[in-house]
Amino acid sequence: MQYTITVFGLGFVGLTTSLAFAEKNHKVYGFDINHQRVHLIRSGKLPFAEPGLDSALIRHIDKNFSITNDVEAAVQASDFVFLCVGTPSDEQGAADLRYIYSAIDLFSTILNDGKHRVIVVKSTVPPSTTKERIIPYFIEKGLTPGENFSVANNPEFLREGKCWDDAIHADRIVCGVSDALGESMLRSLYSEFDAPFFPVSLNTGEFIKYLSNTLLATMISYSNEMSKIADVIGDIQIKEAFRILHLDKRWNGSNMASYVYPGCGYGGYCLPKDTRAMHAQAVSKGYDPLLLQNVIEINESMPRYMADKIKQAAKPSNRIGILGLSFKPGSDDVRDSSSAKIISLLLDAGYNNILAFDPVANEAFDRQYNFKEITYCNSLKSICESSDILVIITAWDSFAGIDRKYPDKLIIDCRYFL
Repeated sequence: MQYTITVFGLGFVGLTTSLAFAEKNHKVYGFDINHQRVHLIRSGKLPFAEPGLDSALIRHIDKNFSITNDVEAAVQASDFVFLCVGTPSDEQGAADLRYIYSAIDLFSTILNDGKHRVIVVKSTVPPSTTKERIIPYFIEKGLTPGENFSVANNPEFLREGKCWDDAIHADRIVCGVSDALGESMLRSLYSEFDAPFFPVSLNTGEFIKYLSNTLLATMISYSNEMSKIADVIGDIQIKEAFRILHLDKRWNGSNMASYVYPGCGYGGYCLPKDTRAMHAQAVSKGYDPLLLQNVIEINESMPRYMADKIKQAAKPSNRIGILGLSFKPGSDDVRDSSSAKIISLLLDAGYNNILAFDPVANEAFDRQYNFKEITYCNSLKSICESSDILVIITAWDSFAGIDRKYPDKLIIDCRYFL
């Protein structure tokens, strides 16, 4: 069955969701308040680096997928409305829902027209948010879910750098549902996807997402703490120790090596935001989550720990080459980037001869952080030859072997990569 869908928010999640449904021959309308992003997408260009999504956009733009400014007409025609807007952390670490509320304000008056729709919260929100904050927001507007519309949540499990593959070949589809009709419609919508479908309670749907991300955040911080302990003890081959750890049969073939491995800390958008939000949610419910608090504190300590390593090896007059600016290889996402934190600490300490290079994220990093004191290099060769000391902060495959290519260079490997 072909459905019509309106998607609010065209970032990583929203654009991937839109194009995945378009790929399954549904009609999708996308809306975003960021005019620059809309202009790029309309021209067939991605506003971020994401393999596979670029060709999907070219296939579907102005065909199964189109961008709209007429929200009312799009929602009136739609069977589903997906909310994929940002939920950044507020000052206390809790999820800020202002963009969800603003999106609801744009279409809520349409929901009494007699057509049954499913409003799907795909934005990441802490457990109990749909039930205790979003549904009451509809009710305050005189709209009762279950009568003329259903409310559900549908957490995403997309890895940046692999979003398209994760969307089209999902390993599971989780939908927090509040009524049987909403569940049935969602099951039908996802019937073209070859993945198990799990209808669960609203709170469970949200919890599963945080269960996933806080586990990943915990494994990263555990590995970083163990690497610190290894440094203190001394004479421990950290890289070799972790690679041997990954051979344990109890992993049962699962590849968790990206997380159970030390580095500079986790970054990007999801893990920092979701771990803080889960901590804040637990505190708001009267529980002090000591493990999550320590995960956050360990993660926040890693950039300073690595900056101290650099300062021990380098003089302020040395030209320090920072290799990698995105928070992970395969992406140009620089949010909560360890490189930005380390560079800031070095600049504060008087290290002003800093060069930087990333295979895809130079421009995004410059826009986001606007460090006037650093010089960007346009190639790996350029930064390696121009620097006195090289610092690997993002483990891009293209950086492999630079220790052999430049054997006389001092290299500080913050990712235990070489």
